[in-house]
Amino acid sequence: MIKILIADDHPIVREGIKQILAETDDMVVAGEAATSQEVLNKVLKEDFDVVLLDISMPGRSGLDVLKEIKFAKPKIQVLMLSIHPEEHYAERVIKAGASGYLTKESAPDELIGAIRKVSQGRKYISPSFAEKLASRLDTDTDKLPHERLSDREYQVMRMIASGKTVKEIAEEMALSIKTISTYRSRVLQKMGMKNNAELTYYVIKHNLVE
Repeated sequence: MIKILIADDHPIVREGIKQILAETDDMVVAGEAATSQEVLNKVLKEDFDVVLLDISMPGRSGLDVLKEIKFAKPKIQVLMLSIHPEEHYAERVIKAGASGYLTKESAPDELIGAIRKVSQGRKYISPSFAEKLASRLDTDTDKLPHERLSDREYQVMRMIASGKTVKEIAEEMALSIKTISTYRSRVLQKMGMKNNAELTYYVIKHNLVE
């Protein structure tokens, strides 16, 4: 039996996933969590085979939680769930230790198949994204500027481009304004840009923010 922890701050999403998994005979929902801290507490106290982790959790980001889970219990398989398209985060989360990435628009059969695959210690990305990755490797070995950013820098870049102030970003990420300002400076430097307007134009042009 595959023991699963569902980590999502929306009760309706958790219920939907539970209904999908209830139709299987080799999986059991062994726990639920609505916040980043709750996820970490449950992972440390209990044994799970797979964590279904929303990338946008209240408190620390899903990426941060993923890294903490893999540090504390490396054998747990983490399947990231997100409303964001794969090109936004899939490659990053897998490099950070996730076993796979699924958008919340994925079909129930795809979710079940992905859980079974990662529970066996294998990686899961959708066939369409696998094709995109292969095509990019074939045609372009140079990284785009935003692909050189750290996970935190990438997150800050997207939040700036969505119109949030440094103060708002600091509050949302639970970091100091000075720290966010430092991240902003690094982003502009690495991207070779002078201001937020140039950054926003780049993010919109490359479809990196909703």
